[in-house]
Amino acid sequence: MKILAIGRNYVAHIKELNNEIPTDPVIFTKPETALLRNNAAFYYPEFSSDIHYEVEIVLKMCKQGKNISEKFAHKYFEEIGIGIDFTARDIQGKAKKKGLPWAIAKGFDGSAPISHFVPKTGFSDLSNINFSLSLDGKIKQKGNTKLMIYSFNYIIAYISRFITLNKGDLIFTGTPEGVGPVQIGNILEAYIENKKMLQVEIK
Repeated sequence: MKILAIGRNYVAHIKELNNEIPTDPVIFTKPETALLRNNAAFYYPEFSSDIHYEVEIVLKMCKQGKNISEKFAHKYFEEIGIGIDFTARDIQGKAKKKGLPWAIAKGFDGSAPISHFVPKTGFSDLSNINFSLSLDGKIKQKGNTKLMIYSFNYIIAYISRFITLNKGDLIFTGTPEGVGPVQIGNILEAYIENKKMLQVEIK
């Protein structure tokens, strides 16, 4: 099982970090050790002082595919969930200034809390799903999949040109604006529509 993620897929988030709008999807990976399941707590790492939350809709692949056509991509996932892409912004910033990879800033242990997954058939329109993240009860991020630059199906087709997708692989599909830092003691709650799917305590 592997975790693939899309960077810069919501215009407002791109602007808040002063990044350029990409001409192709920006892909990065996280190792399996990044996963946090079952509402497990996130322990603030000693190597960073600026960990940021980024809430994202997550796709779970249901079968293997390579060079998948965009028009058939919907057949390769049956469930969606929600996750948080924790980012060590200080480490990422240093790497970006030097033009170096920022894998550690995204892939450290525990950096990918995920919810349980629900059937996509429960949604009338996958291109119009509301999702949000609250910190200590206050909404910090609100997004809708209609605002994505690259759709679920395009993302799957694009990635599969380069990397074979296997059953059980997870794809984080990008975060909306409103990202920010967490501190020890915070409680993060992630929602799809009005249903709470994930809770993470920062310890």
